[in-house]
Amino acid sequence: MKYAHLIAATLMSLGLSACFSLPPGPAGPQGATGDTGAQGRTGYTGATGNTGNTGNVGATGYTGATGATGVTGATGYTGETGATGNTGNTGSTGKTGGTTVIVPAR
Repeated sequence: MKYAHLIAATLMSLGLSACFSLPPGPAGPQGATGDTGAQGRTGYTGATGNTGNTGNVGATGYTGATGATGVTGATGYTGETGATGNTGNTGSTGKTGGTTVIVPAR
């Protein structure tokens, strides 16, 4: 008999829930904003770090090789002898003087 009461109650609640399927109502008003929490404490400053090691000194560079000596230039050629100049023209023969007549005075 206990099962009969349980089954009847279950069927009644299922049957009644199907009858009351109404759309949901409008949304309620928005709730108040909560209070702002207290400000936290400032953290501690960290300890100062150790100083770094000094770097090593770099190696000295190698000295460059000395350049080879240049080749001596060749001696220049001797210039040619210039041509002999042309012989100048022979000068004109001078005029022979004319005969002079001396006339005694009167």
